[in-house]
Amino acid sequence: MTAPAKFVGRSVPRLEDRPLLLGQGRFAADISFPGQWTMRVVRSPIAHGKIKSIDAVAALKLPGMHAVWTHADVAHIPKIGFRLTRIEGLEPYQQPVLAKDVVRYVGEPVAVVFAQDQYVAEDAADLVEVDIEPLRATLLAAEEPGVYEHELTTEPSVVRKGYGDVDAAFRNAQAIVSLELSIGRHSGVPLETRGAIARYDQARNILEMHGAAKVPHWNRDTLAQMLGRKRESVQLFEGHVGGGFGIRGELYPEDILVCAAALKFRKPIKWIEDRREHLIAANHSREQHHKIRAAIDKDGHILAIDDEFFHDNGAYMRTHAATVPDLTAAMLPGPYVVPAYRAVGHIRLTNKTPCGTYRAPGRYESTFVRERLLDAIAAKVGVDKVEIRRRNLIGKGAMPYALGLETLGTNIVYDSGDYSALLDKALRLADWKNLQQKLLKRRQNGEKVGAGVAMFVEKSGLGPFDSVRIEVKSNGSVEVITGVASLGQGVETVVAQICADALGVNYSDIKVIHGQTDRIDKGMGAFASRVTVMCGEATRLAATKLRAELLEVAAGLMQSNADVLDLVGEQIVRRDFASGPVLTLAELAREHAAPLSAEATFESAHMVYPYGVHIAAVRVDADTGGVTIERYAIAYDIGKAVNPKLVEGQIAGGLAQGVGGALLEEFLYDANGEPLCVTFADYLMPTLREIPELSILVAEDEPSPLNPLGLKGAGEGGANPVGAAIASAIDDALGRPGAVTRLPVSPQRLKALMAQT
Repeated sequence: MTAPAKFVGRSVPRLEDRPLLLGQGRFAADISFPGQWTMRVVRSPIAHGKIKSIDAVAALKLPGMHAVWTHADVAHIPKIGFRLTRIEGLEPYQQPVLAKDVVRYVGEPVAVVFAQDQYVAEDAADLVEVDIEPLRATLLAAEEPGVYEHELTTEPSVVRKGYGDVDAAFRNAQAIVSLELSIGRHSGVPLETRGAIARYDQARNILEMHGAAKVPHWNRDTLAQMLGRKRESVQLFEGHVGGGFGIRGELYPEDILVCAAALKFRKPIKWIEDRREHLIAANHSREQHHKIRAAIDKDGHILAIDDEFFHDNGAYMRTHAATVPDLTAAMLPGPYVVPAYRAVGHIRLTNKTPCGTYRAPGRYESTFVRERLLDAIAAKVGVDKVEIRRRNLIGKGAMPYALGLETLGTNIVYDSGDYSALLDKALRLADWKNLQQKLLKRRQNGEKVGAGVAMFVEKSGLGPFDSVRIEVKSNGSVEVITGVASLGQGVETVVAQICADALGVNYSDIKVIHGQTDRIDKGMGAFASRVTVMCGEATRLAATKLRAELLEVAAGLMQSNADVLDLVGEQIVRRDFASGPVLTLAELAREHAAPLSAEATFESAHMVYPYGVHIAAVRVDADTGGVTIERYAIAYDIGKAVNPKLVEGQIAGGLAQGVGGALLEEFLYDANGEPLCVTFADYLMPTLREIPELSILVAEDEPSPLNPLGLKGAGEGGANPVGAAIASAIDDALGRPGAVTRLPVSPQRLKALMAQT
């Protein structure tokens, strides 16, 4: 019998698509239970103020109304804790599940109503009268810290990272290049808004929450702790998820409230967010202001970088704590040799929606800042923007390269990379030389066209562990049970491909179970481009163990030695005979009394570091200030692609989100802290018309030495440098190096730039 085809490295069809294509998807809004109540949140209409009173009398008179909660009803529930990047002293800035005495942003939950259906609940919420005495709203993170409450200021902490003698480098520099740069506030806007459905099974003493995503096991443990329950008495269930992008699946006040209500009222409680709520209440991200400078020699080699930045975290420190500013400071050096480095990041609180992570958190921001700096150095020295990057790149021979910084509890050590070689490949992909000639001719004819380039290093594969259990069912099918989550990135397919190769079966006969805390006791979830790296290797280890067990059991049944048996496409055969007895997995499972299964855990103390190059060509409309991206090329080295087509899909999707932040998306506020972008008429997102023609090269030149498959993550490289590449191209189109200093480059801002002499 011939050996089965290998699946890793092939663009096989996705396994998760069939139920979605058949309209059988089960999203949060699709989940209901008999007798359920609907929860609706009453939100603050004021950015900052003292709560004087909350009157729910009129709301409670509505037919179908059951209850109204204010802070007094949930005062026993602690504030929501931190999941990542804990820094001492941040705890007083955590968010309560309902505002107590003070509101700090428009949209903050101040009360919740419970009714028989969503219509009554919405009417009732409108009838709850909240009297708030307005206070001054803080809206600028760069202004001097003010009073948060009591002795606390609006600067909870300062992130400091660095190495080398920065001051000496600046004293001895041939030249100093300085910039002020800003990234506008925007965030993930999934097709599906947030939702949570809780029910209490009194017979089993189990609290269930449906609609979980991203980190169900951490959320389970935290919910249990906050509600005073044993962890095994709380179970979370993930269904289909209509997009995550970092902001979905974190623990928000609404999640705790539906669970607390299910316990209190012994009724299923359902909450589904509307779009306006999402835009004002789900995590925002990105907003930073940087003052950066570089010391350089006469040839443009970087001697030192010194960066001070102000991170606007909104009104509270949510579950991510200081993750975004920490990653900003840690990842800013990128693929370049920076002999001395200093970053000081001020975490500031304002009266805006609290912030968290969004695809490539801290890297979208720091790549924009660093690559703007490289363009400025090129202009200062008088060399091409590609050449200045090549002069400063870390060489392949320096790998593994210790950056001298740490983040997310790990030291940053670039595991492998040939940055110069990938730059060459990207330039060929974009046909850079001919592109430059064509753009020059068009500029000579009066068109405002240009091209930009940006390079970056990503982080992925965050540990510390992932565990997997693989079982052979009585019908011969295989189940992989894992503690990761699926956000649409192709988890079921990729894990099945890895399992299939290690086990010796067809990937389409493997079912991957994820996001169900009752099926596996521990798991890390899906974030930081970690799933393929961590879960993939745990799957390979478990499948290898299971294969050995299956062959050993089969050897007893077939009266043979295990070393002459093979598992090929759901059949166990003898390798020492061209034809002979065959035992199917189904027969083996039925004949063997004990369950056929294996478990494995993969642990890692270091992340892995994919890297890439983006090249953009744009045309600027002088009359409207509009930017058309005419062409876009991406080269991205991920070590090993389990499914190249899925990687390309991740890159293309990330690009679309990067384009939004570069040209369109921004949450704006008026002088009183009132949000101005609460519908899609005001918060502008890219459509298919704005997404450019895209060329993608998925490179596999530098596998990671940190896992046997050589895997690196692919989820965030499509978004990371988009703002930087487009800004570089707009500069080129305008013929003004350093023109773009703020994202997004909206038509109004671009018109103002062009009006400057």
